[in-house]
Amino acid sequence: MAQRSRSLRSTGQMKNDVFVVIPARNEEKHIAGVIKGVRRFCGNIVVVDDGSTDRTLDIARKNKVTALHHITNLGKGASVNTGCQYALDKGAKKIVLIDSDGQHDPKEITKFLKLLKDHDIVFGVRRFNKDMPFILRFGNLFITKTVEKLFKVKVFDTQCGYRAFTAEAYRKVKWKARDYSMESEMIANTGKSNLKYAEVSIRTIYSDKYKGTTVLDGVKIVFDMIWWKVVR
Repeated sequence: MAQRSRSLRSTGQMKNDVFVVIPARNEEKHIAGVIKGVRRFCGNIVVVDDGSTDRTLDIARKNKVTALHHITNLGKGASVNTGCQYALDKGAKKIVLIDSDGQHDPKEITKFLKLLKDHDIVFGVRRFNKDMPFILRFGNLFITKTVEKLFKVKVFDTQCGYRAFTAEAYRKVKWKARDYSMESEMIANTGKSNLKYAEVSIRTIYSDKYKGTTVLDGVKIVFDMIWWKVVR
């Protein structure tokens, strides 16, 4: 279940109908910095703590944002859905997703919202250079080609968590996956619903040892996509 902490009033940087959702698990090192960065551009911040065993939830609460809490670890897909549903219940018209590990630059929120004026959904694209772990570059390329083949959606970086969409688009792309497959399922549903999408290049900071999608996660994502294509 999700429990709500105090909400932060919108500070006027953006319209009150823009919400930023931050899924988090064991990110006590980074969550305060991420919140501070996001607050410069948006006052409606929703942190979803996914069963952390460290001080992530306490730190989020001390930073006076809306802090939702999963008692047990349910997965990134479940966390983002929890945050998005809360935002919709509070009147959100546009939702931005940003990771909690400090890899995404909050300054780029404005890029997403600018493109969202003429699109239903905007996907962040990381720069594929030597700073990106090799396994991530290889896996992402393979998943990208699979998505394009199965769903006719060409998104260069299928696994980037930095995204934005309208409330209407969320209702159409809403995923069932609870884990990292949610990012690919969102893209698959974008193609099925014929949504107008855009991509935007973003800066990524790899400050810690890579801990995102693993090889096994990648294999599961591909099998999930084949399953979605066959049964849905």
